[in-house]
Amino acid sequence: MDDTGDRDAIRRAFDAAADSYDDAAVLQHEVGRRVLERLDFIKLAPQQVVDVGAGTGVATAGLRQRYRKARVTAVDLAPAMLRRARRHGSWLRPLPTVCAAAESLPFRDRSVDLLFSNLTFQWIEDLDQLFEECQRVLRPDGLLMFSTFGPDTLRELRESWSDADGERHVNRFVDMHDIGDALVKARFGDPVMDMENFTLTYDTATELMHDLKALGAQTVRGGRHGGLTGRQRLARMTAAYERYRDAAGRLPATWEVVYGHA
Repeated sequence: MDDTGDRDAIRRAFDAAADSYDDAAVLQHEVGRRVLERLDFIKLAPQQVVDVGAGTGVATAGLRQRYRKARVTAVDLAPAMLRRARRHGSWLRPLPTVCAAAESLPFRDRSVDLLFSNLTFQWIEDLDQLFEECQRVLRPDGLLMFSTFGPDTLRELRESWSDADGERHVNRFVDMHDIGDALVKARFGDPVMDMENFTLTYDTATELMHDLKALGAQTVRGGRHGGLTGRQRLARMTAAYERYRDAAGRLPATWEVVYGHA
């Protein structure tokens, strides 16, 4: 699957998940809150703010509350997500939305003061292209603030699927240090990177799979073959996942969250 095919598949998955996303996005909303809190330590009075990969607009609403004098625009690849995001606006203060890919932002050169993105950049295959685009639209003293997933994310699921059929069913995620190198390559100043791990727990591996679908996060970039996952392979995966069951009888799912700003 090429980049265009990946993007179309990602768009379809998130469109389909728009109605179920917020109920499943416990981790995503918590991380978004933490990224917003990081803005407390940065002196910034932006006029133009863009939320890249805004989804249903929860973090966008937080940005609008924080920067009430700024124009805050929600950008997302999935039209259905943006329809939900617009509910955070009002008749007097509608929420501007733009349907676009993160690597091809429809904004003028040097026109944005703050680019914000919560758990979206992991969907972008070419980080160099992404950060060049961020560099293009940001003003010289503008800020890029983001979170993404690191390589330990869903390691239990990845290893269980590997045991089941040897194929790749989980996306590969980029190491924090490589993301920092890409920022430097794109001529960003003073990049700061750090990470933390979260663990969600489930009764069954199938529950985790259902959550991923509810989030629209089931697409594998550059993916495996088409066709449905057979029952036998699914059964082998769920059996392999059992090795991770903890003393409380729960199955863990690791999420490595990487934070960055530059």
